[in-house]
Amino acid sequence: RMSLTDGRVVHYSGFDVRHPTKDKGDLGVAKSHADLVGKGFTVLFPATEHAPFDLVAYADGQFHRLQVKYRSATAGAVTVKFRSRWAERDGTHTTPMDKDAIDTVCIYCPETDECYYVRPDAHGASVTLRIAPSRNGQQAGVLDAATFRALPSAIPVRPPG
Repeated sequence: RMSLTDGRVVHYSGFDVRHPTKDKGDLGVAKSHADLVGKGFTVLFPATEHAPFDLVAYADGQFHRLQVKYRSATAGAVTVKFRSRWAERDGTHTTPMDKDAIDTVCIYCPETDECYYVRPDAHGASVTLRIAPSRNGQQAGVLDAATFRALPSAIPVRPPG
């Protein structure tokens, strides 16, 4: 409902519709915002939803462009594929993430209520972080989510190969 300056009231029925995927994304951004402020960053938000990043963290003269992903754990791990996916009337579309347009991906996991910060340029097409030990005890090549709690440096890193 919105009041106009001449006293008329306009009713919008669409405001009551819930969008669970959008709500999860909003929660991820809110949790990331709170986490970064708690770490001493000033958090800035773009004035458009079309920016490749969701927020910018600033401290000590450095800006960090972050894209936030809400990911529930599966089998003790969270996985993020570095891509964008959206649906419209023409169908579902997928495009690889532009790793030059952001510095860090923040992964919010509701099971741990923690944010994990990953540099996409240090990984291939995806990353998997373990929030619990694997059932078979594998440790080689496993990325422990707890080691990704700090925001990494804004200095670019390129994966080998």
